[in-house]
Amino acid sequence: MNKTFFALIIICLFQFSCQSNSADNSNSGETETSIDAVGQSGVQDDISQKNVVQIAIGSKDHSTLVTAVKAAELVDALSNAGPFTVFAPTNDAFNALPAGTVDDLLKPENKEKLATILQYHVYVGSISAELLQDGQTLGMVDGGNIQVSKKDGKTMINSNAEIIASVPASNGVVHVINTVLLPQ
Repeated sequence: MNKTFFALIIICLFQFSCQSNSADNSNSGETETSIDAVGQSGVQDDISQKNVVQIAIGSKDHSTLVTAVKAAELVDALSNAGPFTVFAPTNDAFNALPAGTVDDLLKPENKEKLATILQYHVYVGSISAELLQDGQTLGMVDGGNIQVSKKDGKTMINSNAEIIASVPASNGVVHVINTVLLPQ
């Protein structure tokens, strides 16, 4: 009886081993996209409202911001539940920076500096444009503060970036701005 019992165990282990190998081989054809799509940003959902990252990706005016968010490895963080208020500079806002600034910030050795600048554009909490008040100070993710001002019907950030549009997101709100905010 002992020999029969051990023989069954060996047969079961052999079958399990063969099934594991065939399962491993079936995954060897995975595409690079499925490997890259990890974390919260890899969740596929075509029904729900877009999150702040998906809104930026879908905007032709924010391709530089999207490139920067990817380079700073902030895609997953900003794809999470939040809520976030993101002040999203347009491509024109990035183009207004001194020549070479964006290219320099996108270098791998400047990832931390780039992340700090991008985090200066993010507030934890969702504040619609209507709730932003003249004189209000917001503490940003990087630890710095921004100042809100209202003048002639315009909402300004740090006296020089105007909110030109606002888009609600599943995890907050995106305020499109016409100037890149730089931490002090």
